[in-house]
Amino acid sequence: MSAVEIPVCPGPPEYQSGPFPFAIPKGAVDTHAHVISAASFVADRSYTSPEATEAQYIRMLDEVGMSYGVLIQVSVNGQDNEPMLKVLAHHPERLRGVAVPLLNQADSYYQNMRDKGVVGIRMNVMFSGGGLDLSKLEECDALARDWGWHIQFLLNAHDLPELMPRMQKMKSTLVIDHMGYLKTSVGLNSSGFLALLDLVKERAWVKVSGAYRLTDQAPPYGDVVPYAKALISAAPDRCIWGSDWPHVAHWGVMPRVAQILESLALYAPDEVTRTRILCDNPRRLYGFI
Repeated sequence: MSAVEIPVCPGPPEYQSGPFPFAIPKGAVDTHAHVISAASFVADRSYTSPEATEAQYIRMLDEVGMSYGVLIQVSVNGQDNEPMLKVLAHHPERLRGVAVPLLNQADSYYQNMRDKGVVGIRMNVMFSGGGLDLSKLEECDALARDWGWHIQFLLNAHDLPELMPRMQKMKSTLVIDHMGYLKTSVGLNSSGFLALLDLVKERAWVKVSGAYRLTDQAPPYGDVVPYAKALISAAPDRCIWGSDWPHVAHWGVMPRVAQILESLALYAPDEVTRTRILCDNPRRLYGFI
């Protein structure tokens, strides 16, 4: 894809605040956001996004009331994890990271990542530039086991039925992004969503995030609610939430994070379940004390 053909996506709203649908509990974790460096853009990216700086990211966390955050390596920066690692190094108590590492590197390369707060590997097969495709699945599983990391998947759950035999053999912890990235139009009884439910019931963690990616509706994305509720019911102790800030590769109405939290209030109307999703579960997965 030439530079002319790479679409440019808008940035997030400047301010993310309320009114909030509920009081954000102390110890809440935003498990999915990105810092983005234009200097590290890869040529084969699927889109071009505005930069998302450390200062903007920390301001977002503070404005929303998140005690902790997890940065996810973004596809437009490929396997250059340095911009993310620098931010992690500045906030060792508050932040963790999920990287897209190069494979077959010296131990010092992976040790540096772990020392700076990396706790997982991302496999992004939805957007160009992701760096690790499914042909590397078993190799990533071995690497994750060696370093005590989990593997996070950005994939379309439509592909899960075919992929399940390989995933069920994996030894590392599995995390599924954005409720499997299935459009609500496929239906609760689609083979992809049923496979996702089975995987979550058996072993996988899932992020009840990215609702705006799954629907054409406006916030609070009411048609996503049955899908999120089904996943929470399947594994209430392995569901986590993320803002998905700065909402890259989205050309619809840009939500404020407060509006995204309105969706969570519909998924989990009771405080006990929300606290589990926002605090207890992610702190266990990402190692926040």
